[in-house]
Amino acid sequence: MDAARFSTLFDLTDRVAIVTGGTRGIGRALAEGLTLAGAKVVIASRKPDACQSTQDALNAMGGDAFGVATHLGEPADIEELVAKVAARFGAIDIVINNAANALTQPTAEITQDAWDKSYAVNLQGPVFLCKAAYPYLVASSHAAVLNVISVGAITWAPGMAMYSAGKAALLSFTRNMAAEWSGVGIRVNALAPGTVDTDMVRNNGPEAAARMAEISFMKRAANADEMVGPALLLVSDAGSFITGQMVVADGGYAVPR
Repeated sequence: MDAARFSTLFDLTDRVAIVTGGTRGIGRALAEGLTLAGAKVVIASRKPDACQSTQDALNAMGGDAFGVATHLGEPADIEELVAKVAARFGAIDIVINNAANALTQPTAEITQDAWDKSYAVNLQGPVFLCKAAYPYLVASSHAAVLNVISVGAITWAPGMAMYSAGKAALLSFTRNMAAEWSGVGIRVNALAPGTVDTDMVRNNGPEAAARMAEISFMKRAANADEMVGPALLLVSDAGSFITGQMVVADGGYAVPR
């Protein structure tokens, strides 16, 4: 292994990365990790104030960050996001689809409204963001897409069918995009976290959060920062021969199920 090349495996200097849902939880951790790796990071989230404060925090870390208020369930917002990124940086090298809608209902009680809201953000948004970014990814010599799904895509949880099915569908899109886009140099992979100590998990209540953590072999929830390593592998040159794959970072959650 050449020492000079080894030193650049995780180096993202001057690459432009979009992180959706990048103002908190896993998305915020990934945005910080990308910044420390040298990337120019675009944070997309619904709340303008959160985008601005995250932009300021990343810039204070020495980064070149840009916050864009975006509703991933709105196609017009996605087109505007890509246009703003292109105008600001002139390129897109990395797309991380992390934003998610945690809305779910028991299967026998699913409403059309809930269905539409869930899949607009969890499935439609990521697919159409990739589509909108495609011309810029094709032009990149280091193009990578990372879809943050969930261990729920490969297992089950009571009342979570709608959420889990959306993530499973995004896994299918991940594999199909990887197959279709490999010829133009775009790698597409998925990261499937298990229980992570985020607002989404905590909102289930302390007892439910504790049960979710206890399921895994490691008997704990992950810190959001623990998703940075797997994500960097998949979007950096360290993962240059990895595409169409799902990396499961769940502390052993799925295995005992």
